Amino acid sequence: MSLRMKREIYRVKRKDIDYIRNTIESYDGMALVRTIDPNKALIEVYVAPRCERFVEELIDSLKKDEGIEIDRYE
Repeated sequence: MSLRMKREIYRVKRKDIDYIRNTIESYDGMALVRTIDPNKALIEVYVAPRCERFVEELIDSLKKDEGIEIDRYE
């Protein structure tokens, strides 16, 4: 069975892109963050298999505890 990374796209504030990337990627092997449109402040997060819940909790913590705006982009 092949496990694949899950991809999510988020809209954030441009000033927060680097902080979000550094925070999420500091958990080695859990997720990767890539800026797909710096002008629209869109990032994509590739989440490793079995890390989905932890990444969701981390993003919720960034929103609630640090006031960072992170919204899923459809």
